[in-house]
Amino acid sequence: MTTSRRETNADAPPSGTPDIVIITGLSGSGMSSATDAFEDLKYFCVDNLPLTLLPTFVRLIQQDDGDSSDQPRIRRAALVISIREGNFLNEFERQLRRLRAESSLNVFVLFFEASDVALQRRFSETRRPHPADTGDGLPDSIRIERDAMAHVRALADLIIDTSEHTVHTLRRYLLERFSPDLQGTPMRVQVLSFGHKYGGPRDIDLLFDVRHLPNPYFDPELRHLSGHDRRVVQYLKAQAETIETLRRFGDLLDYLLPLYRREGKSYLTVGIGCTGGRHRSVMVANSLAKSLRRRGFDATAVHRDVRKTKRQPSGLRRPPPPPPHTPSGKARGQS
Repeated sequence: MTTSRRETNADAPPSGTPDIVIITGLSGSGMSSATDAFEDLKYFCVDNLPLTLLPTFVRLIQQDDGDSSDQPRIRRAALVISIREGNFLNEFERQLRRLRAESSLNVFVLFFEASDVALQRRFSETRRPHPADTGDGLPDSIRIERDAMAHVRALADLIIDTSEHTVHTLRRYLLERFSPDLQGTPMRVQVLSFGHKYGGPRDIDLLFDVRHLPNPYFDPELRHLSGHDRRVVQYLKAQAETIETLRRFGDLLDYLLPLYRREGKSYLTVGIGCTGGRHRSVMVANSLAKSLRRRGFDATAVHRDVRKTKRQPSGLRRPPPPPPHTPSGKARGQS
């Protein structure tokens, strides 16, 4: 889940719920999913709006205190503008500056991106052509678009990397980030276990390493189990350093989470890493999530890599290969 790398532009508009959210980014990075989330937030959404119509559309949203008309208004809008719009790259900066200079609306630019690997996988799954396709293959199309969108990316107020997001985690993040009323909403904490051997996760607010704990992998009876199994849990909790680690991690989270909440953060991801993401990090993530729920947080444990090592069913072992036979049909070594 959250998984996104976030960056804030120094020229970001004032805080508060945006009147206009401009959704842009790389093809395949989740702009359509983002539009669905903003519709749930009661934004009026327009996909692929031509830039030339942007000033006209803004006038429909602009508040006019002298207008006593009973006609329904568009209060907030989310506009998807992508590289498919012909004049987008040449006109976007000028239109954005004009929009912010000539209106009192809070305009927020949201840029979506993902790794090359994630984008290639998504286009391969959907079998849709890339809008920047030049006939030289998908990797080249992705590179061309990424280079072309670099200037637009630099103008964004928020950049979200969706490489490790699902449709559901991205939706939840956007709902929490842009909801006009977060008062009384319990802070949501995702405790994410992972294996360093598979690379670090992208969207991590706090990162704890548990490779200092004894590794069940080196116990032949525990190697093929996971940190969910009670035998692995018992093995780890029998170690004094495990109990002390859980206590200290818990104390630090008890101190930090209310401070994050005070600063308006409603969603936080805590990474727990071990070597393979199968034993220690899984057990610790489960324990921390359970402890946080007892303290009133909406905490869940997610395990990114727990299934990446094939598990051999308990009690079953692959039989040894039969001894090689001689041409006469007798095994070597037989008399």
